[in-house]
Amino acid sequence: MKQQIVTPARSLTKETEALLNKQIVMEGKSAAAYLSMGSWCETKGYEVSSQFLFKHSDEERMHMLKLIHYVNTAGGHGLQPEITKIKHTFKSLREVFETVLNHELEVTKSINSIVDHCFTIKDFATFNFLQWYVMEQREEETLARRAVELFDLIGEEGVGLWMIDQEIGKLEMYAAKVSGKPA
Repeated sequence: MKQQIVTPARSLTKETEALLNKQIVMEGKSAAAYLSMGSWCETKGYEVSSQFLFKHSDEERMHMLKLIHYVNTAGGHGLQPEITKIKHTFKSLREVFETVLNHELEVTKSINSIVDHCFTIKDFATFNFLQWYVMEQREEETLARRAVELFDLIGEEGVGLWMIDQEIGKLEMYAAKVSGKPA
């Protein structure tokens, strides 16, 4: 009697599967990091920033699931990442968003590396699948960069931090406008 109901044929190379599983880890760590940042913001009274980060944590988890499903349906095995060493305290709201920006730049590098690999080995199905991530990273970088810019534009003195927190809530509309996506 068969132990599975799917044919184990693969369209993914082992190397591509390993790269995608590495990206799954990165997306999982993003979800956990943004959840932690959102929690820190909430304890400090940055309500809008906390909601922004909680929402982005959910989005990162969905990015991870999308990759897992792709790997599984292409004949590989998408692996649930072990998430450890997540930072839980920050010196400032600015540090939170500088961390977000630096992290998103690393994610972009990783996605671009996998896209390059897929193009090189002529895995055009995975190459095309990853184009969604390429455009998503454009939006994520735009959001993070704009958030960091707010600290220099508004300043952190007086009501500055409160104003920055309020402006964080408007970033989705800004990123949608810049990326051409509907808000």
